[in-house]
Amino acid sequence: MSINNADPGEGHSPAAWTAVVIMLIAVALGTLAFVIGVPWLIWASLVLLVVGALSGWVLAKAGYGVNGPKFTPKPHHY
Repeated sequence: MSINNADPGEGHSPAAWTAVVIMLIAVALGTLAFVIGVPWLIWASLVLLVVGALSGWVLAKAGYGVNGPKFTPKPHHY
């Protein structure tokens, strides 16, 4: 098995981390809102989920994705 430390792989970029963190917060908030029964907060968390996905896409297009010019991969330590 060959390990290539130069390739960070998918998801190891500021764009991916930002999108995932925002969407995790949205899902947690939506789950809490569903349990306590606050419909407007459920819809707000759905909007936040879409915002998270869009933020990852926008940041990737701005160069902060895995192959973007503003991203410098860090070495993996196995």
